[in-house]
Amino acid sequence: MNLSLWVALTLGQVVSVSDRSDPTPPEAEAALHAAVSFFTEKVASHGAYVWRVSSDLTDRRGEGIATPTMAWVQPPGTPSVGEALLDAYLDTIDPLLLDAARDAAHALCLGQMHSGGWYYSIEFDPARRPAFDYRDNPQRPSKAPRNHRMTTLDDDTTQASLRFLIRMDETLDFADPRIHDAARYGLDALISAQHPNGGWYVWWDSFPKPLSEDDYPVLPASYPETWLREWPNTWLGRYVTNDNLMPDVIDTLLLAHRTYDDPRYLTAARRAGDFLILAQMPDPQPAWAQQYNVAMHPEWSRKFEPPAISGGESQGILQVLMRLYRASGDPKYLEPIPKALDYLRRSQLPDGRLARFYELRTNRPLFFTKDYQLTYSSDDMPTHYGFIVPSRLDRIASEYDRLREQPAPRRSSPESISPKLTPTLSRSARAVIDALDDRGAWLDLTEKGTPIIQSATFSENIRVLSRYLAASKAD
Repeated sequence: MNLSLWVALTLGQVVSVSDRSDPTPPEAEAALHAAVSFFTEKVASHGAYVWRVSSDLTDRRGEGIATPTMAWVQPPGTPSVGEALLDAYLDTIDPLLLDAARDAAHALCLGQMHSGGWYYSIEFDPARRPAFDYRDNPQRPSKAPRNHRMTTLDDDTTQASLRFLIRMDETLDFADPRIHDAARYGLDALISAQHPNGGWYVWWDSFPKPLSEDDYPVLPASYPETWLREWPNTWLGRYVTNDNLMPDVIDTLLLAHRTYDDPRYLTAARRAGDFLILAQMPDPQPAWAQQYNVAMHPEWSRKFEPPAISGGESQGILQVLMRLYRASGDPKYLEPIPKALDYLRRSQLPDGRLARFYELRTNRPLFFTKDYQLTYSSDDMPTHYGFIVPSRLDRIASEYDRLREQPAPRRSSPESISPKLTPTLSRSARAVIDALDDRGAWLDLTEKGTPIIQSATFSENIRVLSRYLAASKAD
């Protein structure tokens, strides 16, 4: 039976399956409980999550295949689901949601490495855990392979984990020692891993020691005299902005500063902003690359990520510089923006979008063929990667103009906006409730038409229901 019909009958209401009226708060609450109960009891492993599970719950996957005793950290895995549960709790003050969010936080504590952060996945099998350098292990492995010791900042893995734990710590009034200790230990590692110029490498495999400016001199970005036209099959960079790494780290540090009122975190965030100022390329391309070597020249990353100016990462950097300005009140973080905006506007493709990569100095858009040959043509691109990205330049320019006209005062926390009961929210809640199956699962379809249960869909839908409940209560 459709859940919305079951709820209506339980409440003594006379409706039909086709009734499209706004959900009642009890109906939305029942749907939220059904979905969270199913997800935590049937989909979770030790309180943690993967990216997607087959409808029959037998096939579990993150970026790779996950066994029944594994969970995924890399978003949209465990920290993403945990934050959605926490957001839903803060909207509803429902203890079921707080318990589920706490379970996800404790699961992350079990996956924290001695190196300070998290790898892409967590192993919970007691027979396999001793091979990993988890802080929770009673005895550290003597010769763990690197990926069993590694902290990674790739794909927001460690940053998302820290942001969730910091928020859980605050929600629990800093009274859960496991969560509090994991958050502070991870933040200590993040600060220790920061290079002298304020940037970060993408991973480390032991707790970081301070790095010397003799080995990593503080230099402004510049163009190399020449650059390799073929991938050298090795990782040559040292400072990474790829996949939004720097904005994710800065946002994590700003949240930590607001939560713990520890000046070290704002200092580290500002040093990261100073790195972004250094990393802005000089004319004729005053934007940012995905990765730089020690000489601060753009460098190769993966075989489809050449030394180039990035239309994707540059936009995220412009946005985080404005957030740093709001947090610090220092106008130097706005200074790189006008030149970058002007350059990126001139670099837009005929359809208004941006290339992910622009050739150094010439500014010609760069692409790859399906067999990963560098080319100027977009006719034969692989489909797994965004070689052309949407433009957010109008939105960025509008925000910049607002900040310049009315300089934002320094404030300790972002403004919180209470949900409003709108027709759009009501329709979304109705659609979410009607899509729930008899078990309490939301099903998506793969390209082949196979039904799957996705963590991203679950996270989005419980936020819709919790916002609807909060808005209904306030209306």
